[in-house]
Amino acid sequence: MKNPAPSIFESMQNINGVRPQVNCSVCNTGDIHINGLEGPYTFVLIDGMPIVSGLSTVYGLTGIPQALIERVEIVKGPASTLYGSEAVGGVINVITKNPSLAPQLSVETYASSWAEINTDIGYKYALGKTNALLGVNYFNYQNPIDNNGDNFTDLTLQNRFSIFNKFTFPRKKDKLFSVAGRYVYEDRWGGEMNWNSSYRGGDEIYGESIYTSRWETFGTYQLPTSENISFQFSANGHKQNSYYGDTFYLAEQYISFGQLVWDTKIGKVHDVLLGAAYRYTNYDDNTPATAVNSVNEPAVTHLPGLFVQDEITLAANNTLLLGARYDYNSIHGGIFSPRINYKWNSNDKEDVIRISFGNGFRVANVFTEDHAALTGNREVVFTEELLPETSWNANINYVKNIITKNNAFITIDASSFYTYFTNKIIPDYETDSSKIIYDNLDGYSVSKGISINADMTWQNGLSVLAGATVMDVSVIEDGVRKRQLLTESFSGTWSISYAIRSLDMKIDYTGNVYGPMDLPLLNDDPSDNFTDPRAPKSPWYSIQNIQATKSFTNNLQVFGGVKNLLDFTPAANSILNADDPFSERFDPAYVYASNQGVRMFLGVRYKLF
Repeated sequence: MKNPAPSIFESMQNINGVRPQVNCSVCNTGDIHINGLEGPYTFVLIDGMPIVSGLSTVYGLTGIPQALIERVEIVKGPASTLYGSEAVGGVINVITKNPSLAPQLSVETYASSWAEINTDIGYKYALGKTNALLGVNYFNYQNPIDNNGDNFTDLTLQNRFSIFNKFTFPRKKDKLFSVAGRYVYEDRWGGEMNWNSSYRGGDEIYGESIYTSRWETFGTYQLPTSENISFQFSANGHKQNSYYGDTFYLAEQYISFGQLVWDTKIGKVHDVLLGAAYRYTNYDDNTPATAVNSVNEPAVTHLPGLFVQDEITLAANNTLLLGARYDYNSIHGGIFSPRINYKWNSNDKEDVIRISFGNGFRVANVFTEDHAALTGNREVVFTEELLPETSWNANINYVKNIITKNNAFITIDASSFYTYFTNKIIPDYETDSSKIIYDNLDGYSVSKGISINADMTWQNGLSVLAGATVMDVSVIEDGVRKRQLLTESFSGTWSISYAIRSLDMKIDYTGNVYGPMDLPLLNDDPSDNFTDPRAPKSPWYSIQNIQATKSFTNNLQVFGGVKNLLDFTPAANSILNADDPFSERFDPAYVYASNQGVRMFLGVRYKLF
């Protein structure tokens, strides 16, 4: 790992076109933006199963033991044909290790100069002929720091425990049967420096205290047939007990999912994937989101669906993929999602071109997805019943693979993307500074841009991965175009690694750079001479890290370095009225980056094969 992190959320900060967005200066919750689209448009899977969504969008990416992660796959752009609702902006698929191939024992632990402690443990064992993999993650941070002098914690205090277990069962003809489960508990709080749990829910000293309890299970079973037919399933429950100052938020969500998938060939040129899926969601909270005529009524959604995908081999170097999906939402009715993809590669496969076009849809969970609806002192207003968002997307991708005369390997990956949204749900912070107004956009929204990556490796031990994305995410309403809030027009990432083979040491220098974003301000009020003193745009900023890793044996590594080398943090007045947090104009939603400054870290990795 080139930049160790206690969660998947933080690990994404050096991937081109992907930005972890902190949504609250107090409790430091966040989501992951892909190509400028907010976190709820990103569908998060674990081993291909939909696990993180709805209520867990903000918290579900923490606590996955990194010792168990084989790799993370990222798909940019809509993928609703295969994955349905929520896969509008992109897909993040966390692939866990195969128990039979994992190390017998793996341990990674490190601590930072801010007194953060993170430990990941993976242990492989057997129950008869069944292989199993146990993973444990523990993260603890209990050291209140206020470097910007606003009397609020710069980093939320956290105590998080997660346990994961995956089983693979022996089957005839190597048919797959795997089952996994995870449990996460987290206690986090941020707020005024003199806050403690005795003030929870009170109006004397401000704090945001969040208790999260979550369980998950998922698996795959290949049917004992001559055809490749598999049943995939998942279920999860998420409970949240929170206070944002004296605002109480209590919520529960239960989701179950199952799908039957048949992968078959028809003739020599058709590779067909057929599937039937069903998803059940039960969501309940103590907000207007689940209130009908002032009476609490949990939101229950049934979502059956059918999908088909045909990969057609037109020639040795030409492939056409046609896909379609039909879902029936028990609240909003039928939704159709077609998609077409074309791929061409040169005979030597040094050049690859991909073109895709299709649409997606999304049903929003406002309170679970927009943290600003809970924090601060704004009133939440719905002007109408919210309809599903729809999008149309086009993408062109070109990949060039080069091998130089001195055997350096270079891959250039360039993409252009365009997404057109209707019925988009965008929180309005500006019309009335005392309110957050939710409704469907009376107009349209566009996300468009270009992205380029270069991956270069030399035989002398040097490797460079660099990328940049230029994009425009805008809202057009009543003929007026506005840039979307909290969305950068330029971002760049890099990772430079050098292996010093004579010392069994590796140096990793990673970083990112972001252009200015429009930020949410409170409206000026001439009646009492109020003007929001905060800047309307964020500055250019960069988060850079360096790490040295020393291998002592094949089993033991020691690593250390510095995070946020430039010690960048947002402006000290990011929290408006921090000295009067129970006032009407207290606002912690003006945030685009973490308040955590420079810190050192030191850790150990051990593997027993």
